Amino acid sequence: MNIVESALPNGMPEGIGEDCKLEEMFHKALELLPTLWTKAGLLDEAIASYRRALVRPWNLDPQNLAGVQKELASMLLYSAVEARHPLPASPQSNIEEAILLLLVLMSKVARGEIKWDEEIMDHLTYALSIVGQFELLAEHVEQALPGVFTRAERWYLLALCYGAAGQNEAALNLLKKVSGCSESKNKPHIPSFLLGAKLCSQDPMHAQEGINFARKVLDLADHQNQHFIGQAHKCLGICYGNAARVSLSDSERFLLHKECVNSLNNAALNRNEDPEVMYSLGLENMLQRNLGAAFDNAIVCSEMMAGNTVKGWKLLALVVSAEQRFRDAQTVVEFALDAAEKIEQFELLRLKAVLQIAQEQPKQAIETYRILLSLIQAQRDIQAKNPEQAHILKSEVSSYMPCHLSCMRSLIRLKINLEEFKKHKCLKFSIVYQVLDKHSLYHKSKLGRSISCHFNINFTSSKDARILGN
Repeated sequence: MNIVESALPNGMPEGIGEDCKLEEMFHKALELLPTLWTKAGLLDEAIASYRRALVRPWNLDPQNLAGVQKELASMLLYSAVEARHPLPASPQSNIEEAILLLLVLMSKVARGEIKWDEEIMDHLTYALSIVGQFELLAEHVEQALPGVFTRAERWYLLALCYGAAGQNEAALNLLKKVSGCSESKNKPHIPSFLLGAKLCSQDPMHAQEGINFARKVLDLADHQNQHFIGQAHKCLGICYGNAARVSLSDSERFLLHKECVNSLNNAALNRNEDPEVMYSLGLENMLQRNLGAAFDNAIVCSEMMAGNTVKGWKLLALVVSAEQRFRDAQTVVEFALDAAEKIEQFELLRLKAVLQIAQEQPKQAIETYRILLSLIQAQRDIQAKNPEQAHILKSEVSSYMPCHLSCMRSLIRLKINLEEFKKHKCLKFSIVYQVLDKHSLYHKSKLGRSISCHFNINFTSSKDARILGN
């Protein structure tokens, strides 16, 4: 390779005849050298060899060239070796370079230059999932040629992409097609029904649809799909619980609560090592005021999670607070805060402030809210300084925005109750306007009337109250 590169610095000329063995030998050397470096355990040298094969035109046929690009992309993704590209204006990381290579390969597949290779799609799915580009992944799933996926598989993959991107409505619309009349003659696609049940369990308005999805899984599950049964029972129980909370009939609510607990108990029998099942069962028992059973479920859930997540501790704090043991609940929350990551601390701090209010400690609650707001502002500053990571931080922003709005309103109410609204200059009306929803006229009117009581301002219309709220 050194001899040929020094002799042909601009690549292999196209005029070399077919009978010339030099080109054939050199192409074999291009493919063999990175393989040898890989077997020797020198992955950085292997990556350099793959790049060396692609940096100049060596008259590789399209399929062999695609093979080299695919091997380089997989090496960049899975080698755990950060090898910066030596050329200027090159990708800044392994992930970025791998994604560019895989996108090039997918464009070649779409144009028919190379054959379909499912490994390319697998690598692209992994790479785009890491960086949170689920919409882009959905575009490439849609671009796959007919026959690569069945209709049910294509809809299922698209639903996974849109669900991961937070577009649950679009995902559910696709999953409804899988269970529609057009697919009635085909083999049922159980993973699609299970995904539909899971997505519906996250929204009480889709509780009945989730129940239908989960029941389809249970009806279709056979000895080959036993591993789906426990998950289906869990989603079914959650959907029953959500349906009970939006039901207007007392008798229907009672029956739904009963079905909820039965389904979650069945899920616990089938998936006795799944902490999520115990969490859902404990939460439902707590909401039904079965505090003894809820406490036992919370303890088991915390032990299963072994302190790796704060969900178990949060459930335990909620159960203890439901027993009016607010000080013990606050101790649990403080313990969880030590093990929580930054995003997880938001809800825990909010819960701590609520517990402090329940203990008639408004000043401590105000200080907790201040800490929470400062953490949220710091997270916003990180997002503003890193626009290139906006797609990664987008889900985090959407998760803490409701918490931000709620704690601002709670803080305002606390300060008004303490008659400290004049004293604390940090809460200017402009901050209140930015935080409260621009379309939430009710909150603006209510805030304006609360302020008027302290400033002795009289007005006669709701419009005046909204103006003062602004």
